[in-house]
Amino acid sequence: MKLLLLFAALGSLALTAQADDIGVTAQEVHARAKQADAKLLFVDVRDPVEIMFVGFTDAVHVNVPYLLVDRSTWDDQRGTYRIAQNPHFIAEIRAELKKRGLDDKADIVTMCRSGSERGEPSAVFLRANGFPNARFVINGFQGSAIKEGPQAGMRLQSGWQNSGLPWSPKMNPEKMYRP
Repeated sequence: MKLLLLFAALGSLALTAQADDIGVTAQEVHARAKQADAKLLFVDVRDPVEIMFVGFTDAVHVNVPYLLVDRSTWDDQRGTYRIAQNPHFIAEIRAELKKRGLDDKADIVTMCRSGSERGEPSAVFLRANGFPNARFVINGFQGSAIKEGPQAGMRLQSGWQNSGLPWSPKMNPEKMYRP
């Protein structure tokens, strides 16, 4: 099922989806986020350290990580630091909505690196916790990896970065997560 773009009578863009379709393209979110009267909270849900190395778009309103890297605990099986859900995620999203005069029924769009690790799960989690209009950016910030050829494994297709949308290697300190 494809996400539908509906133009309201006044020409404003609204994001709508069927019940099992919560993905939205980077281009659709960008167009919506540019609207001055958009009742939207656009959230980068990546850990700030990842943003520091991968890049950021100032089109997002705020960075509220869905999962946080626990640098004090090592996961021997995975060979990485443990990752845990941000226990304050819902409260922090609710505070960001309130800051903008929005309620729990406002459109919320989450974006992670690829769309699958934190983007979609965070949107599903938000919906399960009383935010019915939560969605995620399909293919996230960096896009999907090329499967074959000399650039196999590199994230050079789709996603925010590869769609010609504005981004920077620099972080906006006013929007970054600070626990």
